[in-house]
Amino acid sequence: MTRTAIVTGGSRGIGAAISKALQAAGCKVAANYAGNDEAAAAFTKETGIPTYKWSVADYDACAAGIAKVEADLGPIEVLVNNAGITRDAPFHKMTAGKWRDVIDTNLSGIFNMTHPVWPGMRERGFGRIINISSLNGQKGQFGQVNYSAAKAGDIGFTRALAQEGAAKGITVNAVCPGYIATEMVMAVPEQVREAIVGQIPVGRLGEVDEIARCVTFLASDEAGFITGSTISANGGQYFS
Repeated sequence: MTRTAIVTGGSRGIGAAISKALQAAGCKVAANYAGNDEAAAAFTKETGIPTYKWSVADYDACAAGIAKVEADLGPIEVLVNNAGITRDAPFHKMTAGKWRDVIDTNLSGIFNMTHPVWPGMRERGFGRIINISSLNGQKGQFGQVNYSAAKAGDIGFTRALAQEGAAKGITVNAVCPGYIATEMVMAVPEQVREAIVGQIPVGRLGEVDEIARCVTFLASDEAGFITGSTISANGGQYFS
């Protein structure tokens, strides 16, 4: 497929794998990132994929960043809303700031990115929007009221917007990864990782490329009859 794509949080972890997979499928890819300049520069050097810095929590920054990407690469046809943060705490210790930070990035961020590209997708009669939600947005998780609420909201956003886009050739889908062998997960103590794996029926962590393959299929022309769907890629840990 020859399409122009933006992947938010696209220079590290799951986002980097998605960016590379879309590039391998023939897309012109822009990887958004929020803060780690060194990692972004290394990613561009490795892959040739340009990186663009802005916070998805800022609507005006998203609109300006998208305009820059479109000027450089062409109209956005594929949007992968992958950027996300955690600010974990039991609810009785959760501050208003921790709540706002996660909601602003993980939920409002997908509005901030999708809203500016939506008119162009409607006019052209084509679009692919893939929202990266989470296992914990489906089942909830202790200490993650903010994160689980935001990720559950991403699924509701997906289902509602899919109904608006369907007649215009725009599909909107969600992918809910379970526990994936990212840098963050691999940094936790081995005993904790073993406990996590013990809850996964397939007996292992997921790989970033497994999530990237889900996204690449949903972004393809062949996935035009799939919209409003949630793909649970969690090794059988939770069924919905």
